[in-house]
Amino acid sequence: MDDWAGEGPRYPVHRLDLGDDEPAEIVDVFGLGAHDNVIRPGHVLRLGHSWDLRDPGGNLRGLTDLGLDEDVCVDHDVLPGGLDQRMSSTGNGHAIAHPDATRSPEVSITIGELGEFGLIAAMAARMPAAPDAIVGIGDDAAVLRVPDSQVVASMDLLVEGLHFRRDWSGPADIGCKAAAQNLADVAAMGAVPEAVLVGLAAPPDVPVSWARDVASGLADEAARGGAYVVGGDLSGADRIVLAVTAIGTMAGREPVTRGGARPSDLVAVAGRLGHSAAGFALLSAGLTEPAGAVAAHRRPRPPYEAGPQAAAAGATSMIDVSDGLIADLGHIAEASGVLIDIETAKLDTGGLVLAAAQALGLASAEPRPHTTATPGARVAEPGSQAAVEPEGVQAPLRWVLTGGEDHALAATFPANTVIPAGWLVIGRVYEGQGVRVDGKNYSAEAGWRHFR
Repeated sequence: MDDWAGEGPRYPVHRLDLGDDEPAEIVDVFGLGAHDNVIRPGHVLRLGHSWDLRDPGGNLRGLTDLGLDEDVCVDHDVLPGGLDQRMSSTGNGHAIAHPDATRSPEVSITIGELGEFGLIAAMAARMPAAPDAIVGIGDDAAVLRVPDSQVVASMDLLVEGLHFRRDWSGPADIGCKAAAQNLADVAAMGAVPEAVLVGLAAPPDVPVSWARDVASGLADEAARGGAYVVGGDLSGADRIVLAVTAIGTMAGREPVTRGGARPSDLVAVAGRLGHSAAGFALLSAGLTEPAGAVAAHRRPRPPYEAGPQAAAAGATSMIDVSDGLIADLGHIAEASGVLIDIETAKLDTGGLVLAAAQALGLASAEPRPHTTATPGARVAEPGSQAAVEPEGVQAPLRWVLTGGEDHALAATFPANTVIPAGWLVIGRVYEGQGVRVDGKNYSAEAGWRHFR
């Protein structure tokens, strides 16, 4: 095996040094079938440079696949990072991978060992090529073919310890969350998601398997929204940071901003509210049941299709509920110069949020009444401005009103609008300023705020 460092084929199990830019030649596993464990010396497959990702056939995505089935034992983690410790000689010049070599956490290769360009290849292998990308992953920038003259772009950061914890969420969950919170912003403009760009900064001791699974989560959630990962960047850092940019197009419509709400408009939401906050409370207490609430915190499920539907129905304003319903409706109220009143009887505080509150001893067994609002339904005029006391609001309602990261959508519609399916009317817009709950000010924290 020749690694461009003077070694020859007499060293069939020599550890590859992938810290440089070009792991030029690798032991040839060409011709091995599924379940084959033997690497035969003398067979050399030249990959050229590890950053060369031009691979029309999809078989040579850098270091991670090499055209083998996923269960071939020389796939993925067994290549670099201590290969000589994971192989044993048969005495006849062959080397056999230990059965548990690809799965043992103790021998998992790190991103520092694999190197920048090897990691790019490893992550790119988990991301399907975008059919509308003229130039995709592997060049200086992506070039996209878009069907509209108006392009929507949004960007968010996820910082370890602030937005996610690795002991609470798996890497695929974190990748999913990173994609979801950005694609939801695109949908909140009434746009159709098209593409995602990803920046990852991480310490060198992070396992490559972790980064690959993040890539899988990103790609899976992007696909759920109808988009593809088309590029990004990598860097070393003291802790993990994910920076994601989402791109969408308006499909011939005008964007729906935060500033268009008018008095008499209806206020409606699409998607779930309070589920992520309930899951966060459970995890903070060391609980994992009800599992649905925990899953909602780990993997938000924005209703991407609801954004373009609302735009087509004539929505006057729209926003992604990422910081909390009251806080985010407050952004619409401020941008539009109006007063928004939420009717709590029309919010769903049963189901998982109630079950989570009961598990934490924060709610009785009886859910609050919940009514389904109908388009044009009358909402009471805001009355007393006395504050709603947070101590009198049980956990399910607090989570629904102020919990973030569900990435539901909130929008306003003219009063005579036929509200699209999947949207629930929860209030009305009035002349004035701010947000009220059942006609009263809400004196507790309205949602998440950075730098507090």
